[in-house]
Amino acid sequence: MKRFFYLFVTLLVMSCTGSKNAPDFIKNTEGRYFFNSDETLEIYFEEKELKVKWRGKDMTPIKVNDSSFYLKEMNEKLVFVSKPKMHIELAPKREHDGEKFVFDKLLKGQKTPSEYLANKEYNKALLGYLAIKKKDSLDRTIRERALNDLGYSKLRDNKFEEAIEIFKINVALYPHKSNPYDSLGEGYWEMKDTANAVASYKKALSINPENRSARRFLRRHKFE
Repeated sequence: MKRFFYLFVTLLVMSCTGSKNAPDFIKNTEGRYFFNSDETLEIYFEEKELKVKWRGKDMTPIKVNDSSFYLKEMNEKLVFVSKPKMHIELAPKREHDGEKFVFDKLLKGQKTPSEYLANKEYNKALLGYLAIKKKDSLDRTIRERALNDLGYSKLRDNKFEEAIEIFKINVALYPHKSNPYDSLGEGYWEMKDTANAVASYKKALSINPENRSARRFLRRHKFE
C-alpha cells in the first residue's frame, strides 16, 4: 500500500511540474506571432507555464515535450522552432493536406498593419499592406472593398482625416483602379479641400471614363 502511495505522489508531482518551462525557452519564445498577415497570437507565461492568447481568448495548451504543445481549442500541436529564427510551426497532420503552417515572431514593438492604422501610424501601415500585397496579392486583408468600407465608416463618424489616410492607402495599393481615387475625392471634399478633391475625381475618371460618380461630381460642381 505504501508503495502505491509513493507512486501516486511521484506521478502527482510530475504532473504538477511537467508543465513548467526552462528560463531560456521562456525568454526566447514569449511574444507575439503572426497567425496570418494581419492577426497575431501571443505567447506568455504564468509561473513558467506556457499560455496562449488568441482572438481575445486566454488558453493553456498541454505540454507534449520541451518544444511542443497541444492546443485543444485549435486541435493543433504548436512546435517552437528557434532556427533560423524563432517561429511556430503546426505539426503536420492529414487535415493540412500537405500544407505547412508557419507563424513568424514579431519583432519587439512591431505591429500588424491594422494595428499601425488604428494607432494612426499611416506610413508604417502602408508599408505593411504593401508587403502583404507583394507576398500575396489576393490576401483578403488588402481587399480594395474592405479598405474602402473602412474609410467610409470613418467618414460617417466625421473622422475625415482618418478616412483620407485610409483612402490614400487604398490608392497606393490599387493605383490603376478608379474607385479608390473616387473615394479619396469624396474624402477631400468632405474636408473642404477642393483642389485635391477635384484632382482625385479627375484621376478616377481618367482611369475609368464610365465612373458615373466622378463624372457626376465634376459636372455638378462645374469642374469638367
